[in-house]
Amino acid sequence: MPENGEEPLAALRLTSSTVDEITVVRVDGVLDATTRDQFADCLTMTGTDLILDLAGVTFMDSRALGLIVHHWQTSLAAGGKFALIGVEYSKSKVMWITGLAQRLPLYDTLDDALAAIK
Repeated sequence: MPENGEEPLAALRLTSSTVDEITVVRVDGVLDATTRDQFADCLTMTGTDLILDLAGVTFMDSRALGLIVHHWQTSLAAGGKFALIGVEYSKSKVMWITGLAQRLPLYDTLDDALAAIK
């Protein structure tokens, strides 16, 4: 426990809400091997219509990106809606290194994503 008596921060915090019948999951923290199972479980429970808000991501590895791509493909195959918002290059470089940043549906804001995928 930190000296100031505060609880240590969790490596990953996932919160969800629903906007226009689409699940919006806010991701805060690290997406890597240590949080992979937690993130995978969350994606499994969301259904096919999903917007992932990645503005709070501090680091993303290729395994997490693989989970996102898999859910994107599954969602599209089922006729669902899918988008990513708040993606920052400095914290999600793996998207650009792999070339997926040019293929994934990336939007700056929730409103932009909702307008595009409706």
